This record gives sequence, structure tokens and C-alpha cells, in this order.
Amino acid sequence: MMKRREFLGTASAAGLGTLAAPGILRAQGAPLKVGTYGGYFEESFKTHIYPDFTEATGIEVESIPEPTGEAWLVQLQQAARAGQAPADVSMMAQVARIRGERANLWAKLDAGAMPNTAALPDHFRHTYEDDGFYGTGAVSWFISLVTNTDVYPEPPASWTAFWDPANEGRLGLLALASNSFLLEITATCYFGGTDILGSEDGVMQVLDKLSEVKPNVRLWYRDEGQFQQALETGEIPMGQYYHDVTGLAAADGKPVRSTFPEEGAVLDSGSWVVSSASDAIERAQVFIDYMAQPAIQAKLSRFVGTAPTVPREMTDLTDAEFAAVSSEIPPILPRYDLYVDRADWVNQKWSEMVTG
Repeated sequence: MMKRREFLGTASAAGLGTLAAPGILRAQGAPLKVGTYGGYFEESFKTHIYPDFTEATGIEVESIPEPTGEAWLVQLQQAARAGQAPADVSMMAQVARIRGERANLWAKLDAGAMPNTAALPDHFRHTYEDDGFYGTGAVSWFISLVTNTDVYPEPPASWTAFWDPANEGRLGLLALASNSFLLEITATCYFGGTDILGSEDGVMQVLDKLSEVKPNVRLWYRDEGQFQQALETGEIPMGQYYHDVTGLAAADGKPVRSTFPEEGAVLDSGSWVVSSASDAIERAQVFIDYMAQPAIQAKLSRFVGTAPTVPREMTDLTDAEFAAVSSEIPPILPRYDLYVDRADWVNQKWSEMVTG
């Protein structure tokens, strides 16, 4: 899922100053095992986050690279049944987080012990049905409307450009319902929001409307590098892609732009959760609270390329730094529950009506 982050490696830089975390109780003992997406993501955290966290709190971190997809969720579930935790804290994609919630895999946490998390918006504060608090948003990123500037001198204002007959054969779109979030985009553009996706009848209406883009689609892509190259050459001059990666390509002189449409870009994210088998709950809470600090979120924006999970005004990001990773336009939030509760049905209808 995070393979695209390897592209951001050249944007990383060393030499960060230490960010203090006053008031955090210094804790001793075995290292806190923290799992993040492997590759560039993990390396960035090992370089830019963990050393300062240890200096501020006295808690050593053992970095655990997670496999992609839901393989890590399966490993955590199997280990928990044996009373073991391959990682105490894990960064989880949202569908895997929800599956873990349904299985009661995540430890309940003390929100009062994590005051920095109070600033997070509701969609980044995760609770069980009994209101037991179990996790927070860790990092987020945007999928935006991208265009080749040679082919489109003026940026499109709306996602509805995907349906414009003038764009026949010009689009590159993510191939899966569960990573493109085109159902949410379509629902927002044509049905007043994503509430319609709460029923199968509503999903069918949205799929029917989305199917109208098929003549305009040149490529349903799984290989992000393939689309990025086609976008840069103008072979496929419009589509959806990651805002931060597109911005880096533009800064490198490529004729590409990322646009936040008037309906908002799609905000995807990973979350911090703690295995119920972990014996390091208090130290895990110190870590999650530390990561929710506005200064740390700003640091992630600068050195990892993620959008801050806290309100922009709480950070010291400049206009240019914020624009590189985020927008003030309210985002389109994915209906992750759809890809948990109706995954097989959605995938079947998606294949029949959209990509087939």
C-alpha cells in the first residue's frame, strides 16, 4: 500500500533538532516495539522520529517493518491468540483497523493519559461500540485530481471533469474500489455526499453513475509508477494520484499538477493501534500521545510527506509547506465500512459495472 512512499526518499533530510515532550513520564524497561509500513516509511521513522522520542521520554523503540495489505493483521491476530505481540503499537490501514476492531484485537486505552489526542478530529479518534478508546490517526495523505500541464494549461475545478466527453480516452484511475474511493467521489459529486453508500441500492445507483466514465478511462492502474510516467509524458494526461508525490514530480520540473477539486480531495490514512496482547500499554500511550503533538505532525509533513492529523492552525507549517501535503478544502472521507461489510459484493459489482 505504501510502495509509493519510496518515491519520497529523495525528499528526506537529516539533521533534525530535538523536539522536547515536557511532562512525559520517563519510562524504563524493554524497548517499545512499533510497527510501521516497511521500506521508506519505516526508515523515515527510524531516522527522524524514534531517536527524538527516546531522548524526550527515555523509552527505547524497536522498529518493526510491517508487510503490506492485511497480512500484518493476520499475524497480529494469530500471535494474540498465543498471548504474544509482534509489535506493541502498529500503524494500520483503515480496513485492517476496522477488521481488528470487530475482532476485539486492539487494547482499550486511557484517553486521559494522552491529552494531545484531544485535538484530533473525530475521524481520527477510534472507539469501540461501548465508547472504549483504542486508537488514533497516525498519518494521512490525499488522493487528488492530477493533470499534465502541457495538455491542460488550466486546472480542472471539479472531479466531474472525469465524466466530460471531451476527456475521452484520457484518464488514469486506480483499479480497485477499495483504493480509488471513486464510489465516494461519485457520491459526493452527484448524490450530495457519501450517505447513499449506506445501502446496496444506493451503491448500485452510484456504480451506475460511475460506469459512465468508462469511455474516458485509458488505464485502470495498479502500478503507480506506470501511471506516473504516462502522466508526465502526457500519454494519459488526467487522473487521480497522490498529491504529495505529484507535487514532488512538479518540483522536479515535470509538467504535472495536483488539484484539490471544489468537492475536496480524498483523505486516506493509517492509524495507531495497540495489540491486546501487549504488556506495554502505558509506554504505548506515551508514544501515541507524543505522535499527536502538533510539532511532531508538522515534522512528519516536512520529512515524510504526510498531511497533519491535527488542525493546521496548531502547527507551524508555512503556507507552502502545508500546500505541499494538504488543503483547507474539507476532504472526502472514505467509507471504509463498505469495504469491510460488503467487500465481496462491492468487488463483484465493481468488476461487472466499472472495470469490466
